[in-house]
Amino acid sequence: MPRILNDRDKAILSILAPEMGDLCCEGSEHEFQSILPPVSNHFAQDEQDFVERIARLSKDDLEYLISHILDGSESMGCMPPEDVDSLVALIGERISPDVAKKVRNAYGAEACDNLNF
Repeated sequence: MPRILNDRDKAILSILAPEMGDLCCEGSEHEFQSILPPVSNHFAQDEQDFVERIARLSKDDLEYLISHILDGSESMGCMPPEDVDSLVALIGERISPDVAKKVRNAYGAEACDNLNF
């Protein structure tokens, strides 16, 4: 479910991708509608870089992102599985294994929703 990024979303994006100029995806020329996919797909050089970037988040910012993941407004469907695994591992360590499992399940449900049968 796409959303218009608010000031807090933009602040989190600036923590995760300080090199980002504007909120526009070069490929689609549309404004980003999520936080994690642009960081994963456009700014992180590899899985390790993605891990280092998400590790910068405060617990409060991480919980904020989790709330959006769980309500379906933060997309993870186009993220590489290894970046989702890294995010889930970080959540398991910093928040709780139960919350990490919910995020993993949300990714699985989203991935299934994106399949065309």
